[in-house]
Order: sequence, then structure tokens, then C-alpha cells
Amino acid sequence: MIVVIDYDIGNVKSVCNAFRHIGCQVKLSNSIKDIERASGLVLPGVAAYGYAVNALGDTAKVVKENAENGKPLLGICVGFQLLFEESCEHGRHKGLALIAGSVISLPKKKIVPHMGWNLVQFPENMQLFNNFENGRYFYFAHSYYADITDKEAEIAYTDYGFNLAAAVQKKNIFGTQFHPEKSGKQGLKVLGNFARIAERGF
Repeated sequence: MIVVIDYDIGNVKSVCNAFRHIGCQVKLSNSIKDIERASGLVLPGVAAYGYAVNALGDTAKVVKENAENGKPLLGICVGFQLLFEESCEHGRHKGLALIAGSVISLPKKKIVPHMGWNLVQFPENMQLFNNFENGRYFYFAHSYYADITDKEAEIAYTDYGFNLAAAVQKKNIFGTQFHPEKSGKQGLKVLGNFARIAERGF
């Protein structure tokens, strides 16, 4: 069973609906028991980073411990950003620190927020993109992005006048800056790949 972390923040229900649409057993919960029993965890989110950190509260520790013990974890949008060490969005805020890097604002010379469909290029060994031909469009909506410094991380990029990190994998930890639940068939395929990773165990 996939557990989508319930922390009173935007897009959690739409992510659940997307998993149900592809036939996955999914539960929206912040129960420690459910998180411990889950085959995989999903941390979505549409909000400012600091608000998301505060809303996650003590559940952050449980999510981090399970991920560090090898349980597959997928962060989406702000959930993706929470995987990193810190963010400068409206002040300094600490994240889960599962992947080395920080979340910083998009350059002022770019259109902010970044909204719309962008082509994502990914390494062959990124498991979220199993059975994809390289180069697919996904939907983005964000004003901050991850500056990833972790040497163990595999990174997919989109061109936003610079190489913007669109997705990441570090062992059993996965994340997408884009919204797979809003990205049509390609996005559902990404969620399906994560569900299969969770089913078989990392």
C-alpha cells in the first residue's frame, strides 16, 4: 500500500486520485502505524516551504526515519523541495536533509513563477522514468528550485535558461519538481513506476 502523507496542504487528494486511477492501493494518512506499514511513501505539497515544514510537524521525523531505513519515498513539488537541507523561501527553513542541496529562488530575470509544460531530459538509470524514451513534457508550477549538490544523486533536468532540476533519485529517495498528477499519461506513468518500486522493495 502507498501512503500519501496527510499534512493539511494542497494537492494531496489529487495525488491520491491519480494513484487510484492507475489501480494502486493508496491511503491518505499521517498515522505512524500506516507509515510504518506502507510499501512506499509519497510527500506531495503545494504551499510555501516554511508553511509546509510547519504543517508536516512531527511527522517529518517519522518520514525521514522510514526513508533512511530504505522505504521508497517520493516527494512532489514542495514535497520534492522538502527532501533537501534547507530553503530560503521567506526566511531560512530546514528540510528533511535526505539529499544534499538547498532550495533557492528562480533568477529574477526569468518568468516567476515557472508555470507550464517543459521538456525533461533524464539519465537512463533513473527508475521513475523506466520504459520512457528520453525527453518528455511535464507540468511545472513553482517559484523556487533545488540546487542539488549531492554527489550520489541522479538528476533529470529541464531547460529554463539554465539546467533546472526537474527530478532526483538518491537510492530509495525520489522527487519531482513537476506535478505528475497534472501531467497526463506521462505523469501517471511516473507514478506507476514509483508504485512498482514500492511493491518490489528497493
